[in-house]
Amino acid sequence: QIQLVESGGGLVQAGGSLRLSCAFSGRAFSRYSMGWFRQAPGKEREFVAAISWGGVNAYYADSVKGRFTISRDSAKTTVYLQMNSLKPEDTAVYYCAVGQTSAAIADKRINAWGQGTQVTVSS
Repeated sequence: QIQLVESGGGLVQAGGSLRLSCAFSGRAFSRYSMGWFRQAPGKEREFVAAISWGGVNAYYADSVKGRFTISRDSAKTTVYLQMNSLKPEDTAVYYCAVGQTSAAIADKRINAWGQGTQVTVSS
């Protein structure tokens, strides 16, 4: 079974920073790529970032390039999203996800979702 538990959401002023965490657990066939999506009220869930199982390659949506960084720990049990220079338009529920490859995650081919955590950026 795949289980994802997210934390780190909250309220921050524009220009500030926030760090999201997602804890992963699984047994057989657990070498998954991991990533993050976000969904604002009235909008479709959109891709934010993804990282390969080994942590060597990372991919980002154009809207967050240069501001957000995705990473995972050496044991590959936790994935992080460091968010800097936050803007009000970054306000959304952020979801952790796992997939077969980073490309599959970017194309919304998802094997499991986290529960989501709210990020609110004030002006």
